[in-house]
Amino acid sequence: MTGREFYRTLSNGDVDMVGVLLRLLADTDADYCVIGGLGVNAYADPVVSLDLDLVVVADRIGDMRAAAESGGMKVEEFAHSVNLTMPGSDLRVQLQTDPRYQEFLPRREQHDVLGYSMFVASVRDVLRGKVWAYSDRSRRASKRQKDLADIMRLVETRPGLRELLPPEVEEKLE
Repeated sequence: MTGREFYRTLSNGDVDMVGVLLRLLADTDADYCVIGGLGVNAYADPVVSLDLDLVVVADRIGDMRAAAESGGMKVEEFAHSVNLTMPGSDLRVQLQTDPRYQEFLPRREQHDVLGYSMFVASVRDVLRGKVWAYSDRSRRASKRQKDLADIMRLVETRPGLRELLPPEVEEKLE
């Protein structure tokens, strides 16, 4: 089974939502990069997630939203994201609207992630996003623990990243 087949099976994928999403990004000429757990998977051994977090260049989010709706996706807006879901897939896509993430785009790198070629934020930026997520006390405790585990996965595969951690996060890794 290929990575792509595994991911589609995991997400109950009657529809290849990642493929659809990548086509929408190309059709709308939207620069993007993957962050979050799937971004970590580009740099460390993969861990399964049904979330796909993306940064899309700010001036294309409206185009992506419209293209997603016309492509049959359900679109929901939240404080810091536009979330996309699609019948036939359990995958949840979150387009991050927090402006801090926009600076990740120029440093993105192309990677193969679970059988898909996609742009991923640099490893330092993926780590920084995970630190921001972990440090957000309004997030559910279970999500914050996953963020901490993702931080640990990155630091274990690239020990030099440890020096970038704030002391309060580094002490949690001990």
